[in-house]
Amino acid sequence: MSKAKLEYIWLDGSKPTQGLRAKTKIVKDFGGTLEECPVWCFDGSSTNQAQGGSSDCLLQPVAVFPDPGRMDAFLVMTEVLNPDNSVHESNGRATIEDNDDDFWFGFEQEYFLWDRETNLPLGFPIGGYPAPQGPYYCSVGAKNSFGRELIEEHLDLCIQAGINIEGINAEVATGQWEFQIFAKGAQRAGDEVWVARYLLERTAEKYNLSINWHCKPLGDTDWNGSGMHANFSNSVLRTCGSKETYETICKAFSPRVKEHITVYGADNHLRLTGKHETQTIDKFSYGVSDRGASIRIPIATVQNGWKGWLEDRRPASNADPYKVAAEIIRTVKSVKT
Repeated sequence: MSKAKLEYIWLDGSKPTQGLRAKTKIVKDFGGTLEECPVWCFDGSSTNQAQGGSSDCLLQPVAVFPDPGRMDAFLVMTEVLNPDNSVHESNGRATIEDNDDDFWFGFEQEYFLWDRETNLPLGFPIGGYPAPQGPYYCSVGAKNSFGRELIEEHLDLCIQAGINIEGINAEVATGQWEFQIFAKGAQRAGDEVWVARYLLERTAEKYNLSINWHCKPLGDTDWNGSGMHANFSNSVLRTCGSKETYETICKAFSPRVKEHITVYGADNHLRLTGKHETQTIDKFSYGVSDRGASIRIPIATVQNGWKGWLEDRRPASNADPYKVAAEIIRTVKSVKT
């Protein structure tokens, strides 16, 4: 009789930014399907999700992936429910009201590799700064690129797990990297981003490094922050062939700045300053190829006859992709096209 390890992954109740939690369940004769993953429970009083006198919370499996880092193992993404099966207040996945495959999302997840001994980005000298930004973006060579072995291992693990990772690159600051995830359906996109984040955190343990998801970990300096740009489309954007339709959808975001910024990540005001390829947090703008706008209309969309997608550049690296996708869907669906 064979046994398998199921790694149940969930989001805790930490505020303002939720963290990842996981524990392993051993099951017999597991065939690798979601339907075979049982509902499990955990101590919510230890994760800021319940009181000690009534501490049980439920883990409802929502997606399963092979775990390439362990033998006979699977990664099980879950959402948190209350003991009566109602949605727990920390459950961002449940905020997605429309999960049909009409909406496609591509998230560009930036982050810093963080040296735990120096408490600085990997590649930063103690007591100072490396050379200014410029040579690090998409760089190669030991002078400008730091942590490649970890990054390549994470990429391989995501591919082996069946996550639809579409690429990686070194980013603008020293020790800063990015991976991209694409999926059809908002919930699936969020599932894959969170499992990719989990694999990155777990892989970094081997190298005694941390992953810093904060959107501006270097504070008020001339170093870029980290975002999670959200590329999105629906059938209208993919097929309309109309500049006017694109502008109408972009304009629908303007009166809803507060609703979006509320779920676009903690401390985002430190990043959305109007500098470093950002629009200020309290303003809204859009433009073709404009990386300083709130929403960028990719040149590929224009060249394809106004058939393609949009990129919301405001979400921070520490944002919950479930909540980001949910808010984008609400805004786009409010438009009568």
